[in-house]
Amino acid sequence: MSRLPNLLRIKNNQSIDLGKIENLTYADFYALAIDLLKDDDKHCTNYFAYPYKDGLQFIMAIADDVHQDIIILSHILKGTDKQELKALTKENFALHIFEREIYENYGVYFTGHPWLKPLRFAHDRALKEIQINDYPFYKIKSEELHEVGVGPIHAGIIEPGHFRFICNGENVLHLEIQLGWQHRGIEKLILDKENLLQRTILAESIAGDTVIGHTLAFVQIMESLSNKKVDEQIHIERSLALELERIAIHIGDISALCVDAAYYLGANLFGVLRTPIINFLQLWSGNRFGKSLIRPGGTNYPFTDDLKQELWQILDNFEQKFEEIAYIVYRLPSIQNRFDFVGTVTKKQAKLIGTVGLSARMSDIKRDIRMTHPNIAYKKFPYETVTVKKGDVFARFLLKKKEIRHSIAWIRNVLSSFDFNSKKKQKPNYNLNFKANSLSISLVEGWRGEICHCALTNEDGNLQYYKIKDPSMHNWKALELSLRNVEISDFPINNKSYNLSYCGHDL
Repeated sequence: MSRLPNLLRIKNNQSIDLGKIENLTYADFYALAIDLLKDDDKHCTNYFAYPYKDGLQFIMAIADDVHQDIIILSHILKGTDKQELKALTKENFALHIFEREIYENYGVYFTGHPWLKPLRFAHDRALKEIQINDYPFYKIKSEELHEVGVGPIHAGIIEPGHFRFICNGENVLHLEIQLGWQHRGIEKLILDKENLLQRTILAESIAGDTVIGHTLAFVQIMESLSNKKVDEQIHIERSLALELERIAIHIGDISALCVDAAYYLGANLFGVLRTPIINFLQLWSGNRFGKSLIRPGGTNYPFTDDLKQELWQILDNFEQKFEEIAYIVYRLPSIQNRFDFVGTVTKKQAKLIGTVGLSARMSDIKRDIRMTHPNIAYKKFPYETVTVKKGDVFARFLLKKKEIRHSIAWIRNVLSSFDFNSKKKQKPNYNLNFKANSLSISLVEGWRGEICHCALTNEDGNLQYYKIKDPSMHNWKALELSLRNVEISDFPINNKSYNLSYCGHDL
């Protein structure tokens, strides 16, 4: 490097003036990014490009888990320059997914990239000559091998995605997942809609099973860009909803895994347990997925004493029954034999591909935004994350159970320690004025893992770019690795043990 710049660091949910971002030469940007990412306590939480003057500005956000902040790196590629860059993926494979997206959207070619293929097939992409039906799947030429294609249309209520297996008999040698079948243009719609309520409703639709997680990231960015302060109680209420969402989805996944193991008694019992959790969200907000609960600047549904007492009772009943059923199910030989040592992803592999959330913690990587980049609620009530080591289906099955316990314990701590004042009402504000020429980043630990939203405003204070990253973007590669050297019949339980998002990927 020609010189070492002063690293620009911001906190989670903080906004900064774009003028404070130093644009490095690509050589310096490359060297600094690779050097920083050699540290296991740092990882790339987002890397994107957006139109800037006559070219593109590239912004990389690196989460520093030790210092609990985010390092911002930037470089500019002028329109008159050759649209070609040396691939960072050669040195850090976890960056492959970001460079693939930039390549597809803007036509920037990354030399030396080992897997430079379209990612989403967005309608406004630069590389329109590559059609989704011509996706270049990896091939192995052999008369002894055969390919199996699953999807994009599935036999059930499931979103579209194509899975291409290369098999030797029943044994899977390689799986490649092709997504991008339902690009909805969510990021563009957020820019097009000028009404903040409309934008918030769009955020609720990013991933239907992560309403709380994505909406929380969105409203935190809106409040950051406008310097809007909300009461501590609202921050805590939002995080209560986030943990309830985690419990509801995890218990649903545990039930579905029992189905895939042909243990329908367990599936039905766990499925029944999910109902009072989502019913409580409906009691609180009028919607069992929590739609309309998270709003910028305030809330229409404050957490009342009646809701507090109801939640205490629901958690008491839920936990007692959950522990009783889990004690039996998790010790069943039929369950253990079906899940144990199936679909293993090692800690080394998980680090290599940059997994986040549950997909990282299943392989003993302690990555959790609630702990490393906490918002106000998790600062007041610290959360200690839990990990397991084996990285197989049973590890993912077990981790969901452990996380349910930890979420319940965190909620109980809040209910017993915080004095909720339902008379202190702060209504939503849909007329927020954003700071001009600013960047804001919000990280939220959704139930799948790390959600990252980034927003930039122009000189008039209007949104000029909005970038969403669902944790599935990091973790689909882990599902591919899980299928290597296992029977193709093990695909359903592996797929369900991750429960990654198609729509959260196809933005």
